[in-house]
Formats: sequence, structure tokens, C-alpha cells
Amino acid sequence: MRVIAQIPHPECQVTLFAWNGKYIVKIERGMLEQTYKISEMDVSGEADAHLIIGDENFMRGVMHRFSEMDTALAQAMDTLEM
Repeated sequence: MRVIAQIPHPECQVTLFAWNGKYIVKIERGMLEQTYKISEMDVSGEADAHLIIGDENFMRGVMHRFSEMDTALAQAMDTLEM
């Protein structure tokens, strides 16, 4: 797996990889991580992968999922303390 870019974002760390015919977008915030795989056949190149990451609606959904993930993990951890 080859790192193509670290993409600046104010709320998370975004890394774009190339691997096995795919672009892999890894987005990290705190202890949580989301990974998206984009086939090289579905985009015209690395620039398109950057455009997807730069899409406001996409990143808004990513941030929303991070909130949901955090809530789910916190609830699961609470049940361990019972």
C-alpha cells in the first residue's frame, strides 16, 4: 500500500492510499477510523479521489458517522461497567 497524500482537514486526519487497483481513503478522528475503497475503474484518477474527499456532503456524513460511532462505543462501554 502506497501513501498518495495526507489531505488537510480541520476535524480529522485524511490519508489517501493506492493499493491493488483501488484508492483507499482512511479518515481518523481520535480513536475512531473510517475506510472507503474506491475502484480505480470508477474514477478518472487521483484528482477525482481528492474531489470526493473535498465534497462537503460526503465529509458531513463522515463526521455524522463518527458521532454515531462514538455514541455506540460509549454505550457499549457503559454496559461493561454494570
